[in-house]
Amino acid sequence: MTTQAAGAHQSNLIAEDIDAYLQAHEHKSLLRFITCGSVDDGKSTLIGRLLYDSKMILDDQMAALEADSKRVGTQGGDIDFALLVDGLAAEREQGITIDVAYRFFSTDKRKFIVADTPGHEQYTRNMVTGASTADAAVILIDARRGVLTQTRRHSYLVSLLGIRHVILAINKMDLVGWSQETYDTILAEYRAFAAQIGITDFTAIPMSALKGDNITEQSDAAPWYDGPPLMALLETLPVEDDLQSRPFRMPVQWVNRPNLDFRGFSGLISTGVIKPGDKIKALPSGRESTIDHIVTFNGDLDQAVAGQSVTLTLKTEIDISRGDVISIASSPPPVADQFEATLVWMDDEAMLPGRPYLLKIGTRTVGASITEPKYKVNVNTMEHLAAKRLELNEIGVCNLSLDAPIAFDPYVENRDLGGFILIDRISNRTVAAGMIHFALRRSQNVHWQALDVDKAARAALKGQRGRVVWLTGLSGSGKSTIANLVEKKLHANGRHTCLLDGDNVRHGLNKDLGFTDEDRVENIRRVAEVAKLMVDAGLIVLVSFISPFRAERRLARDLQAKGDFVEVFIDTPLAVAEQRDVKGLYKKARAGELKNFTGIDSPYEVPETPEIRIDTTLTSPTEAAEQITAWLEGELDYSI
Repeated sequence: MTTQAAGAHQSNLIAEDIDAYLQAHEHKSLLRFITCGSVDDGKSTLIGRLLYDSKMILDDQMAALEADSKRVGTQGGDIDFALLVDGLAAEREQGITIDVAYRFFSTDKRKFIVADTPGHEQYTRNMVTGASTADAAVILIDARRGVLTQTRRHSYLVSLLGIRHVILAINKMDLVGWSQETYDTILAEYRAFAAQIGITDFTAIPMSALKGDNITEQSDAAPWYDGPPLMALLETLPVEDDLQSRPFRMPVQWVNRPNLDFRGFSGLISTGVIKPGDKIKALPSGRESTIDHIVTFNGDLDQAVAGQSVTLTLKTEIDISRGDVISIASSPPPVADQFEATLVWMDDEAMLPGRPYLLKIGTRTVGASITEPKYKVNVNTMEHLAAKRLELNEIGVCNLSLDAPIAFDPYVENRDLGGFILIDRISNRTVAAGMIHFALRRSQNVHWQALDVDKAARAALKGQRGRVVWLTGLSGSGKSTIANLVEKKLHANGRHTCLLDGDNVRHGLNKDLGFTDEDRVENIRRVAEVAKLMVDAGLIVLVSFISPFRAERRLARDLQAKGDFVEVFIDTPLAVAEQRDVKGLYKKARAGELKNFTGIDSPYEVPETPEIRIDTTLTSPTEAAEQITAWLEGELDYSI
């Protein structure tokens, strides 16, 4: 194929009748697929070959490819098709794919978006990103090496993410002499593994991506293979899902209110069909109404289906907000706030049970915490291993608890309403991708009981405002001493108080917890919940805990009403706290006798905007207690 030929699109309609071409192109179906597998199995080369053979390479791109192939290619000066995809400098230097590279190409029959996903285990999170929207997966295997660890890992992820069409591309067959025996051995091994992870239907193709065998045309090199070439298979995979046959679901993206006379609810229809006159239910509220109009830019529709973005107007107004789900009234999705889910951990910082995260599902974002990791999965053996945390790229099954109920469908039924991401509340990083299995039964059986005597009534009886005064700082900073003095002053002033001290609480409520990061998070979570109950009782609650992590202090703050949480940073340099060492703990930590000690081998995250900061190198405990008491009593506007 000449460079000039490669530079022209495969359809002559472009030159002959551009309007006819655009109309034909608009109505082509779209297939999204990924390539995955172990390092050097030939993923980027395969995509480069598909782009080349579909004539999607322009003349200047071809010239650059030929030059790059001679300069940094791996084919001895011949065209290195992988360079069409491996765009990062680091990838070209190392000969590996790091990021997810998306490429578009088309044939006369179909349009394609292909994601080239990384092969290295440390980039598993990137592979999950690429696979999250795919209809099909092309899993490559180097015929010389057979089924490898990453082959198993990526196949498991493909199964986990619900990709329906799997193609096993046994590549580099030219390097094993197109041996049918080698092909059959690899196929048998993969079939046995695939059955374990739920992949019961897949198509295998022997090929050479570099040479172009069995890519667009059937190769004479493998007369024993009578199946279709890869391109023919990709062109005929069914992509018209049964989304329209499922119950109607539309997450609300925007409440459309351009003027006082119009109120509509805009979003992308996830599943089902909707028509004017259909009864709908808004979730999680459960309110019902009837569709009046289906509005689009080009006019009203008689019917809308899955995949369309529309604005719905209702005959009777009900309260619907962004993040709610509009469903058909006769078959609504369930609503819950506790779930079992699979998590793929994507952050360098480990997952910690009890730590507060944000969960984004569809168009809704709610607070979430992982209450219980059940197990993590050894992808190589499918063994379930006990786990208290998940590290980067690990996969596990966990229970989650949300701070508000959401409408959902299990992931196997609906990716949009069953798939979610977890976001770090402090850094706003995406830390995990998840798939909902089912709602926990206990979330359906436990309901909030309305009480007649509320927080305000209890506080009024005591003549005070209930608050949490949260003292945080290093061990030896003087938190307990200062908290004790503050309570004495408040008590003398007739205030109703309670002091929760870190050491004392560990003798009872938290006696089962150690000092790992996981236990520290749970320690603070329990105390924060107890403090909330005490504030509801109208008490001024003094909490004296190291509480080293910002995320958990944020959790404690978010449990309280605005203004009811007062963070007091007892600021003492580590050297000063260690010099005091009243309990001898620093000495033990330095000697290696005390593990996970804050300031030594476990971090302390300094408060960023506490209400009160006490510098104990300049202020005595008595003076500090006076300042805190004065702030609480409103006698002194004391802040940083």
